Amino acid sequence: MNAGDLERAKSWIDARRDIFLDLIRVYLGFALIGRGLAFAWRVGTVDLHAPSWAAGMAAHYLVPVHLFGGLLLAIGLVTRAAALANVPILVGAALFVHGREGLFTRAGSLELDLLVLFLLGLFVVVGAGRLSVDHYLAAHASRSPRPSRPMPA
Repeated sequence: MNAGDLERAKSWIDARRDIFLDLIRVYLGFALIGRGLAFAWRVGTVDLHAPSWAAGMAAHYLVPVHLFGGLLLAIGLVTRAAALANVPILVGAALFVHGREGLFTRAGSLELDLLVLFLLGLFVVVGAGRLSVDHYLAAHASRSPRPSRPMPA
């Protein structure tokens, strides 16, 4: 491999940088769906370090937001809103559920919470990329012909 090959590889990656972010967004969406399903199946056994009524309230927000927000993230529809809706859940998990464990424990849950929180923040800022319903709708909305004046009756 010579310098020319490295330069071509770098150019290829630079031209497709947003696709790598899209792949991360899709993966994150499916991971949130999985966490939502897992939480729904074991809501009574999860220790939230909170009263039981708080656990029930959290479940009524967490499960639908993870499921539907994860689906919206995966397909790239209203991406910023879907990511933003999941932020309070991850902040709560980092502060109240895994925060007591600290960083760099065997479970590694706090680090994962912080990583997912960072990625959600990233998608709140950058939104969806090329491989998304948002991009498709925006591209087709700009191409649709708009009448310049009303049609005669």
